Amino acid sequence: MSETYVTDEQVKSARDADLFAYLQAYEPGVLKRDGPNYRHREHDSLVYVSNRRFWYWNSRGKRINALDYLMEIRGYSFTEAVTRLTGEAIPRASPYRPQPEQRRPAKIFLPWPKKCATGYFKYLRKRGISANVIKRCRELGLLYEGRYKPKKDELRYIPVCVFTGTDETGKVRFACMRGIYETLKKDVYGSDKAYSFCLPPKQAHSSQVAVFEAPIDALSHATLQELDGWKWNGYRLSLGGTSPVALIAFLERHPEIRRVTLYMDNDLGGLKNARKIRDMLRADPKYKHIHVGINPPRQGKDYNEKLQIRLQQINQSNQRHREKRVAISI
Repeated sequence: MSETYVTDEQVKSARDADLFAYLQAYEPGVLKRDGPNYRHREHDSLVYVSNRRFWYWNSRGKRINALDYLMEIRGYSFTEAVTRLTGEAIPRASPYRPQPEQRRPAKIFLPWPKKCATGYFKYLRKRGISANVIKRCRELGLLYEGRYKPKKDELRYIPVCVFTGTDETGKVRFACMRGIYETLKKDVYGSDKAYSFCLPPKQAHSSQVAVFEAPIDALSHATLQELDGWKWNGYRLSLGGTSPVALIAFLERHPEIRRVTLYMDNDLGGLKNARKIRDMLRADPKYKHIHVGINPPRQGKDYNEKLQIRLQQINQSNQRHREKRVAISI
């Protein structure tokens, strides 16, 4: 098979692409209003300056375009990013080589683990996650409590729940943080979306993967299975948003997968992106052997809300049972 390259014209077209328009079309759920401007929900320091029509990444101190976004945040290779923004790539004799500074940083900067950590456990239990599920993630090296410094000039550190993703050798290649006591949601600098958080099946050789927007939803799904006794065995993959980068990379590493179920949020953005991912997989001959389904939560916006509702129902049922026993004893 011949290698595919992109032309100089395609590269120029990709650099000129409107990132705001791209996000509105393909990732509408990540945009949030901030006065006259917009912010990225997953990367709060990424701001669209409306009156000047450009994106500025405050934590990096630089402007970025659509090509930068797909490579540095969504984990696309240079050729994949250009192709995504301009259409099908055109073969040519020699490849276009991007400048070194455009490549993803090789090192991931993980938050320092906190000694004698209990905050992350309390945080996840408050969200309804089973103690057994938390313990399994910790034993697999997919979860820990870290200390994160929001700004370089600040002296304080805040405790965060860190969800990690590893490559085939077990090396951490991705991590995202959730504030335990403060509102914080962001990927760790240097993370590679191709290795997003993934909870493996308890039994080997599974051919199924359940896909969620966030790690919390994946753990909520595992807790619901524990509560209700579902007979299901598969991978639980977090996209870290709505981009299909993590899923495509996962399928490339796991050719044995025969069923993909999209458990995206039950809102306009989640349902729209689930249909886009389903249609994209169905249109690609490489994935014609895979059955793709969409299964948003029937209760709540996402699977963590569904879990919270289920736990309330269990508590109410137990309370009625206790009251009935008291009445009978009297």
